[in-house]
Amino acid sequence: MNAVDVVVVGAGVTGLSVALHLAEAGARPVVVERRGVGAGESGVQPGGVRQQWSTRLTCELAREGVAFYRDLPSRLAMSVPVRFDACGYLFVAHTPERLDELAAAVALQNGLGIPSRIVAADEAAELVPGLDATTLSGASWNAEDGYVDRPQAAVEAFAAAAEARGARIRIAEVASLSPSGAGWNLTLHDGSRIAAAQVVVAAGVDTPSLLHPLGIDLPIVPTERHLFYSEPVAERVLEPLVVSSERHVAAKQLANGRILASDLSASGTVDEGRRAWLAHIRVVTGELLPRLSFASFSQLVSGRYDSTPDNHPILGPVEGLPGLYLAAGFSGHGFMLAPAVGRRLAAAVLGGARDEALDQLAHTRFAGGALHRELATV
Repeated sequence: MNAVDVVVVGAGVTGLSVALHLAEAGARPVVVERRGVGAGESGVQPGGVRQQWSTRLTCELAREGVAFYRDLPSRLAMSVPVRFDACGYLFVAHTPERLDELAAAVALQNGLGIPSRIVAADEAAELVPGLDATTLSGASWNAEDGYVDRPQAAVEAFAAAAEARGARIRIAEVASLSPSGAGWNLTLHDGSRIAAAQVVVAAGVDTPSLLHPLGIDLPIVPTERHLFYSEPVAERVLEPLVVSSERHVAAKQLANGRILASDLSASGTVDEGRRAWLAHIRVVTGELLPRLSFASFSQLVSGRYDSTPDNHPILGPVEGLPGLYLAAGFSGHGFMLAPAVGRRLAAAVLGGARDEALDQLAHTRFAGGALHRELATV
């Protein structure tokens, strides 16, 4: 049986960030991943990184994430050119009630040093050329929000950086976890085992199945998400990302010229829903962003969120099971939070001071009803 100090289960961006921060602190973690780097939820996402959130904790974690990705080339050695594009995010409000919700979130963000602001409908149209603002009550805007133009390359860079500092990535599937003395045994599907002093489970939607045999039931459920992409367009037609929560649509042109659009309310199977989702996008963009009427949206990419009841992740140690830590349930926003979560989880594993975020986002909050729902998920 192999014996190691720390095993991280899952080589998505969160698990790799944990491993990187552990390795930077001098530990030698082993990352166990059943398929490959970024092969799960981390491999199907557009790389968005923003600070416009409705809860203090998410704002603080995301703010750290923006700072990390803004300095990405100095933090990670990139094998291909990757950049953080601060294109700006515009959350539009069609009703005064929605505008009030955005204003409350902006007030929170401003108190944390995040330079978001409420803009009138006419200014929203100036910020987003081609936006038809006649149905809008206003919007919230943050020019610092943006996206990483090659997110999968960034995930792979996390892996390379972690390995360069002493971490190891092993392709194998974990069948079970079990406490053993002062540590943990991991049984793999090939029959081999790993003994670890500490384990961090960052396995996305598969995290509950690993924890259930230990008597820990986590309210993480898979939520399907679908992204339509156009063929590359040479002309720049939509620089900021525009989100209409009331109309359930988000749209953005990426650095490669493709236009991304999503029906945020999409449900059901691809075969049953594809036509209806695209029709909904056509109706809403025809109203808000008529210059997108030419876009083909010929490609559909589907993925899953690992969602929790309050749209906050489950982080930190597992009560009653020393040496076991969780980092899952990111509700689709693990990429932007990964730098902050990796740093905090690594510090906890290495015996650092108590962390408020880990305390408030512990798995025990669901039994105690201490939930504060994050409203700004997309």
